Amino acid sequence: MSDDIKKQLGAVIDSYKEDLCQMADEIFDLAEISGEEYKTSDILCSYLEKEGFVVERGTGLETAFRATWDNGSDGPVIGILVEYDALEKIGHACGHHLQGPAGIGAAIAVKNCLQDYPCRLVVYGTPAEETLGGKIIMLDKGYMKELDLAFMSHGSPNTSVDEKCMALENFVVTFHGVKSHAAISPEEGRSALDAALLSFHAIEMLREHVKDDTRMHYTIRNAGGPPNVVPDLTVAEYTLRSYSTKYLDEVVERFYNILKGAALMTGTTYEVQRDIPFKSKVVCHKVNDMLMANAAYENAPSIAPPRERTGSTDFGNVLYEVPGSCIRIAFTDKDAQPHSEAYLKAGKSDAAHNAIVYAAKIMADSICDVLVNPELLAQIKQEFEAAREKG
Repeated sequence: MSDDIKKQLGAVIDSYKEDLCQMADEIFDLAEISGEEYKTSDILCSYLEKEGFVVERGTGLETAFRATWDNGSDGPVIGILVEYDALEKIGHACGHHLQGPAGIGAAIAVKNCLQDYPCRLVVYGTPAEETLGGKIIMLDKGYMKELDLAFMSHGSPNTSVDEKCMALENFVVTFHGVKSHAAISPEEGRSALDAALLSFHAIEMLREHVKDDTRMHYTIRNAGGPPNVVPDLTVAEYTLRSYSTKYLDEVVERFYNILKGAALMTGTTYEVQRDIPFKSKVVCHKVNDMLMANAAYENAPSIAPPRERTGSTDFGNVLYEVPGSCIRIAFTDKDAQPHSEAYLKAGKSDAAHNAIVYAAKIMADSICDVLVNPELLAQIKQEFEAAREKG
């Protein structure tokens, strides 16, 4: 039965290909950066409204949205998340312009072909991925937590899924000391720069005593002045990462103690600005396997094994709350890197247009799998809860 439905889903998506590709090209040309995706958001919302979805705009961020199709009241809540911000001064060199059209294609197909299966389908527009971590802001305001399962797509050199992503904490620390002349009255000074340097040295000592996957970076943003003046102000920035959110919390606690110690040793004070934390995703292998099985079913290009380890993403915060995964679809050369000229040049290519269709079909097929077989979703949730408990 599901194969018959998947053929219907694919036929619907194919019939919308021209519209979806035109929409992607228009978003590519707009190249609106994080938090400023006003026209792009309107394009996506207007199309969803035209197709019968109920659209709520400004969901947590001005350019975010939530579009729903309710098909009964006793089915699961399935989410499709789409990003659409471009990179400042570069444009759509990450493939985000493909996500909205792909998500819309999948949503329309599900709405047209799976009316016999109760569910609520939600398309979430999630802006500002490249800078603010828009999904985290939306989560903090209560959005997306109602989902039973979350899907996303992303352009890539290969068709694959991800295993882990890194939890990330970023801090900007301003140290305050006492200014004095470094030659005439050094004893009166309290060096804010010394405090920063001691904190850096302590982090180097800490490296020996953390788990292998821990990453710690730092830099000086403002050293405080010329060499003949004891600086009374120094601004430093620190980034801490781990593939475990729970373990990163422990590292952060030790980092705070480093700051206390550095200030105590130098007779200085400090202020901490803590940025929005990025969490590590909870990996659901059943979801990954389902997406890749459907990628094979649709004969997607350049199928590759899962990416074992990746950087940090605000989608990780979503996948810390609800099960799900992102299907990556090949549309560039295999050696192309995100945020590169190669990604940009491929943005309106035939391969990019085909990637929209593949992504839409794979997500729609996967939604079909969980709606036709409710036990599969129960198994996914069970795996998710067990994996999250382990941290």
